[in-house]
Amino acid sequence: MSWNGSFALASSPKVVFGSGKLAALPGLVQHWGKKVLLVTGGKSLPESARWPNLLAQLESAGIEWRQYTVSGEPSPMVVDRAVEQYREEGMEVVVGIGGGSVLDAAKAIAAMFCETVSVKRFLEGVGDRKPSGKTLPFIAVPTTAGTGSEATKNAVLSEVGEDGFKKSLRHEQYVPAVALIDPHLMLSCPTHISAYSGMDAFTQLLESYLSTQASWYTDALALDGLGCIADSLQRVVEQGEDLIAREKMAYAAYLSGLSLANAGLGTIHGFASSVGARIAIPHGALCGTLMGISNRLTVEKLQQEDIAWKKYEQVGRMFVTARGKSAEYYITGLLERIEEWIQSFELPRLSQFGLQMAEIPNIAAATSNKFNPVQLTEEERIFILQTRL
Repeated sequence: MSWNGSFALASSPKVVFGSGKLAALPGLVQHWGKKVLLVTGGKSLPESARWPNLLAQLESAGIEWRQYTVSGEPSPMVVDRAVEQYREEGMEVVVGIGGGSVLDAAKAIAAMFCETVSVKRFLEGVGDRKPSGKTLPFIAVPTTAGTGSEATKNAVLSEVGEDGFKKSLRHEQYVPAVALIDPHLMLSCPTHISAYSGMDAFTQLLESYLSTQASWYTDALALDGLGCIADSLQRVVEQGEDLIAREKMAYAAYLSGLSLANAGLGTIHGFASSVGARIAIPHGALCGTLMGISNRLTVEKLQQEDIAWKKYEQVGRMFVTARGKSAEYYITGLLERIEEWIQSFELPRLSQFGLQMAEIPNIAAATSNKFNPVQLTEEERIFILQTRL
């Protein structure tokens, strides 16, 4: 049911997947060297019992480590500061252990150890240089099930403000050398983070499935991931200790990274760039809160013979238990489920993060439809933002 039957595959990392697999990290690091920079979030892992155990395992393996903390969505300054601080220490490997922001920062730090100027100069649409592709070996260890950064070649960095930006550092060689995915690390993920990150994975899977660049390959990945979302997203939000649900969401998030890397994304992620440059809002919260109205407007512009219409129906059948109903029934059911989750997960409105009505026209004008199955007009994009203001 894809848009076309031809495709080229983006690079993907070596994957080590399973609960308890964090224990494999010292051996993976040793493959490349004895000096590692651990890029982490501010609290969850460093304050857990796993942290001293991990450090002890690294030290017993003869690995010298340093730690760098990333809080919030990363800026070029965060990356530059890490490179400046540790450049002379001879780091041989970089490990990112955290959510998508931590992984993006760590990915960029690993690359910038091999460059001599600020990362800002290599950002798409901002800088004046193309990245060389040189990078230290990078191991991605996600602790949330959301962005799929452990599977992709880009690191998203931002500066927030009137003249702000949210842009990617991107190169085929920046795909992590290893994605070590241990769902056990996600058991302690707070409820709201589970919701935000899960809705991000949901958005990425649905947008890549509907993308005008979709293929047989990405259809298979996205549908597999969407099935996991239908089965497990609500469970991880309401019952965070459910390890099987955590495993399925971790798998779905990884598939979302593979899918977007090969098929691209739609209008919601166009907003992620334009809105994220203006206000400091968690990426998953932004995608999730816009998901209902954006998909509703897209469906309203489709014809029943469109491939995207049939794809919406197929996804709807995963989220609606009734059988033998019409296409409209399943599509409506999917849209209703999205709206139910936006409400029950208490996804925030944009005004909670400081977005003003007066800013909306400029943001909408700067928003790309990317590979959305239909082009949403500027007026429709304004309406989307106003609806969730």
